[in-house]
Amino acid sequence: MLPLIDRHTHLEGSLDPAWVRTEAERRGRPVPPTLEAFWAGEAQPFSSFIEAFLFGAALLDGREAVREAVLAVARRTRRSGGSGFDLWASPSFLVSHLGQISLDEFWRGVEAGLTEAADLGLRGCVVVDAVNHFGPRHGQAVLDLILPDLPPFVRGFSTGGLEGYPFRDWAPVFDRARAAGLRIAAHAGENGPGSNVREAVLEGGVERIIHGLRADEAIFQLLAERRIPVDVCPSSNRALVAEVQEHPLPRMLRAGVRCALGTDDPGVIPCDLGTEAAAARAMGLDEAALATLRRNGGEDAWCLLG
Repeated sequence: MLPLIDRHTHLEGSLDPAWVRTEAERRGRPVPPTLEAFWAGEAQPFSSFIEAFLFGAALLDGREAVREAVLAVARRTRRSGGSGFDLWASPSFLVSHLGQISLDEFWRGVEAGLTEAADLGLRGCVVVDAVNHFGPRHGQAVLDLILPDLPPFVRGFSTGGLEGYPFRDWAPVFDRARAAGLRIAAHAGENGPGSNVREAVLEGGVERIIHGLRADEAIFQLLAERRIPVDVCPSSNRALVAEVQEHPLPRMLRAGVRCALGTDDPGVIPCDLGTEAAAARAMGLDEAALATLRRNGGEDAWCLLG
């Protein structure tokens, strides 16, 4: 049996809703209506997603809370038959921007969660996420924070957020991260133009793309020729990029792009690997195509690297 991997899920966006409710009540902080709306499956603008995401992130203010966040990912993955996950996390946001936890406590919480995930039979790794629209100087600051004592379970470096700065400007940051042994990914072609995908690969040196929704056939060909993996998250895409009404996943696969499924922010936009496979099937993909997604998911997963 090919391994089933959640190829893209965010620590801060994967919290278990029951845990969030309990923690919010304990702290006397009402759950925002935007998050309640997402949990109910209601369409919301991207600004509402940011509010909901940040509410969960603000609860990660100690080692045990971070451990619980990792375990939420592990349990959700295991319930849907998965055997591993590539976990995006933003320690700089929690440590430097919000100032609510030390880096040491953050890593200890992640390590404890990954250890318990391994006890459940799951492999996991971390990809550190910087914020594109904060700019390359921010990216260098993230590396300043994490590189002096980088845990072995950190396998990659990525940019997320709004695609506000050209990826060519991020190239020196990516080069520094790569020199430190990290693999490079980027959210591209999600809230920015499809041309960002090409630029991320050709000028940023990115080796993995997240979403790539707005790319065209010529860019698909580039991705296929260079064997660049693309993480696709149908539920999140449908909720946050509603204007892209025809999801490009079937066209990507026909072009030979190495797509795989991820859940993105399942603690905000409820989903798991099962719902994502069902969404892919609803796009007209047959069982052979689903098997390809699964095979790509395992072959290109960073959590399965030696």
